[in-house]
Amino acid sequence: MDQGSASGRMNHYEKGRHTPDIQTLKRMAEELDVPINYFFCEDDSAATLACLIDKLPEEERLKLIERLSKKV
Repeated sequence: MDQGSASGRMNHYEKGRHTPDIQTLKRMAEELDVPINYFFCEDDSAATLACLIDKLPEEERLKLIERLSKKV
């Protein structure tokens, strides 16, 4: 994203005037070091979980899925 237009574009996204395409979302997620699903979380706790899970190694994610599946 061009730095000269980034602030204005972000403002349009934040105010809901424009919706970024998937490639833009991927670049934003990469720049912010968050998973792409972070942008779709409806509250802070879900966003925090998304970030924490994203940082786990695959083996740990699978263990977490198994553990949580037993509680549901």
